[in-house]
Amino acid sequence: MIAEEHWARKGPVSLFLWRKRPQAVRRDMPIVLVHGSSTSAIPTFDLEVPGQEDYSFMEWLAERGFDVWTLDHEGYGRSTVTDSNSDIACGVEDLKAATAVIARETGAMRMNFYGLSSGALRVAAFAQAMPERAARIVLDAFVWTGEGSPTLAKRRQGVDQFRANNRRPIDHAFIESIFTRDKPGTTHPAVIEACAKAQLSYGSSVPTGTYLDMTTKLPLVDPTRIAAATMIVRGEHDGIATMEDVLEFFRLLPTGDKRFAVLPDVAHCTPLGINRKLMWEAVLNFMS
Repeated sequence: MIAEEHWARKGPVSLFLWRKRPQAVRRDMPIVLVHGSSTSAIPTFDLEVPGQEDYSFMEWLAERGFDVWTLDHEGYGRSTVTDSNSDIACGVEDLKAATAVIARETGAMRMNFYGLSSGALRVAAFAQAMPERAARIVLDAFVWTGEGSPTLAKRRQGVDQFRANNRRPIDHAFIESIFTRDKPGTTHPAVIEACAKAQLSYGSSVPTGTYLDMTTKLPLVDPTRIAAATMIVRGEHDGIATMEDVLEFFRLLPTGDKRFAVLPDVAHCTPLGINRKLMWEAVLNFMS
């Protein structure tokens, strides 16, 4: 297995890219994994968990022949921390810069994308803005209009704070709540500990932009303008969106190549759940 770091430039901003690939790549297109609002790239997609095996979605895909990339968006992880609140539009610009580097390194002008939560919004918005680069996309823990979402209803209580501050504090208890708010017991406690430790090693705050977008600006994407083959993945217990919200988005997608998967006993953070491989296998099948 080959692991490499790369950097993309977006004006004065440096974006950290992380890549894993086998010695001989056997797949035509790279896969780009896009993180959500509160945990950055490596804690989400390449996590090492003491006493537990096989929690790196990146490595699992690379072992199956893919060239796999992820990135820290502006203000997250190892990327430059700026005064920006790193909203969805900012994330689209990050993906433009990152995919230019990936194209240069791999020769692939089209790529496949997986996005989690607000990362799914970033991926959908990018596919809408740059259809020539997005071949197949997976939208996991996706929300379209937000109507009826219990998670967003609670999150709206903080709108004034999100408007007044470009960053919000996070701590161990907050990260734990990401895994327990919908249904406790869907993630192993050691995984929660490892994710919190990895994320907090970067600092005790993250940008507010995606939270503000998801509480005040939805919908941010138009399904009728997304040409890429699309798969929507939803955990059975995820409270970020109602089933009706994402099914209507799915219905309006113009592509004839689309899939919708509901995963049993899975909550919001699908890649790190006990039943994570239900999602991993579904993505592998779709990307293959």
